[in-house]
Amino acid sequence: QVQLVESGGGLVQAGGSLKLSCVVSGRTFSQYAMSWFRQAPGKERELVAAISSGGRTYVTDSVKGRFAITRDNAKNTAYLQMNSLQPEDTAVYYCAGRVTTGLAGSVIYKYQNDYDRWGQGTQVTVSS
Repeated sequence: QVQLVESGGGLVQAGGSLKLSCVVSGRTFSQYAMSWFRQAPGKERELVAAISSGGRTYVTDSVKGRFAITRDNAKNTAYLQMNSLQPEDTAVYYCAGRVTTGLAGSVIYKYQNDYDRWGQGTQVTVSS
């Protein structure tokens, strides 16, 4: 089965940057829509950013202008570049994927239930 392996989390001071990576196994990464979700203690998991199989992107309002999602199909990897980090960004970050076919290359998927492949999660902690 397809597996997703995340890396890049850690502890950073407010205003700093981190770049998360999600490496996807298999030979069909270019067919996958990808996303990053996060979950803070006591809160529900929420969408942070998403990218369609064709490269169309979405970022949630709370991180717009600070975070960017990208993909490199040659490396089977999705990334989340996080700049100007704030304490409220502290959470476990998960990457997720789903296969898309046909004319879905521009489709953005925003809900947890849209995805059936998940990474193990990586902790991001932002201190004041």
